[in-house]
Amino acid sequence: MSGLQWLFFIFTNIVVIPITVGAAFGLSQSTIVNMLQLSFIVTGLACMVQAFLGHKRAIMEGQSGLWWGVILTLCSTAMAQGMPLHILGGSLTVGIIITSIITLLIGLTGLAPHIAKLFNPAVMGVFMFLFGCQLIGIFLKGMLGIPFGNQVGSATIDVPISLLSIAIAIFVIFISVKAPTSVRRYGLLIGIIVGWIAYVLIFKPENASNGSTSFSLELFPLGAPAWDLGIIITTVIAGLLNTANTFGALKGTESIYNVETTKSEYRASLTITGIFTFIAGIFGLVPNSPYVSSIGFLSQTGILKRIPFVLGGFMFLVMGLLPPVGHFFSQLPLSIGSAALFVSYLLLLNSSLNFFKQVKFNTVNIYRSAVPLFVGVVVMTLPASYFVTIPSIIRPVLSSGLLVGIIVALILENLIDWDEYGNEEVSNQKEIPNSVTDKKAISSK
Repeated sequence: MSGLQWLFFIFTNIVVIPITVGAAFGLSQSTIVNMLQLSFIVTGLACMVQAFLGHKRAIMEGQSGLWWGVILTLCSTAMAQGMPLHILGGSLTVGIIITSIITLLIGLTGLAPHIAKLFNPAVMGVFMFLFGCQLIGIFLKGMLGIPFGNQVGSATIDVPISLLSIAIAIFVIFISVKAPTSVRRYGLLIGIIVGWIAYVLIFKPENASNGSTSFSLELFPLGAPAWDLGIIITTVIAGLLNTANTFGALKGTESIYNVETTKSEYRASLTITGIFTFIAGIFGLVPNSPYVSSIGFLSQTGILKRIPFVLGGFMFLVMGLLPPVGHFFSQLPLSIGSAALFVSYLLLLNSSLNFFKQVKFNTVNIYRSAVPLFVGVVVMTLPASYFVTIPSIIRPVLSSGLLVGIIVALILENLIDWDEYGNEEVSNQKEIPNSVTDKKAISSK
């Protein structure tokens, strides 16, 4: 039963990702089905390998939300920048393969603990908040019936689909707040099932299947390797910043397991992530990373042992090996999946606030987080057409509010000693007389 809970958790987090990426790139239904099945196989295998050979904890290893957000954002801006999707996909492929090699080297050389020091609580707070903003924006567009990818420029809100999606999101929130704990942990799954049934009954969609139940491996489905330098640089930066998921997941579970993450655990975890990132680059999948959301699952269920986690990963892998299963789930309405994940990723605000609680803010050092937060959010809201005048080599980076915010946070945190400024303000406040006698003494003088 514990293994089934892990299966539901892994399934809910993964099933929408390959479908949305396939839709964003305008891929055929058969290709999307293959990508979905391969995502199940790779994710299940990655979870098992991490449990036995990596960090050896029950932490889900799946397709990274940061990678997913960056890829979908690049797809939505490709049209405004006049870039064909096959060039974008091919450049992403090259960037992901380069990133996999870098991640593998970081793991093998043991540099992870040194890099982890750069991601202090202030940086992680900014990362979690902007990460949530980007994903919530993507899910909200999906709920409103706005298609992913190049069609966004001419898209409009689909009111009937929007109303159903909003109703499902409210339903999932109600379960998450009011239902007993035994039911609450399945809130996302219940929301997807109820929403899917309601969608079919109301809109009666046509089955896009041709009856094909075969499974085949397709190299570079997003596009043959291409060399757009701006996209490659953006991809590599995203990959380096994606290591924050590893640090966040391992640090976040230290209190749960009553252990401190060792250098060998960092090394093994990042090495395995690097290997699976290479696999993702070849087969057009969203690259992997440990899921920080596993912390909430562990805390809520108390299932800390590895065996249930491994069983869940194994069952997920088996689902990917069955072509009819992959085809069935490829029919999931994107608006319903977006509604369920919209609720799930609202909890990233709690993760962000938990990191910010570890930082002592005052009127002097508040800039350390205010600048990257506000700049990142504002960049997210700017239309892609605004960035056409920026040189193409840096345009993809500067047009991503998530990347801009995290980079600014890393620069501010690691070049300025904010604690020193905070201490100066505290000492100055202590020198200000507050008592009536001190004020009289000052006035007499």
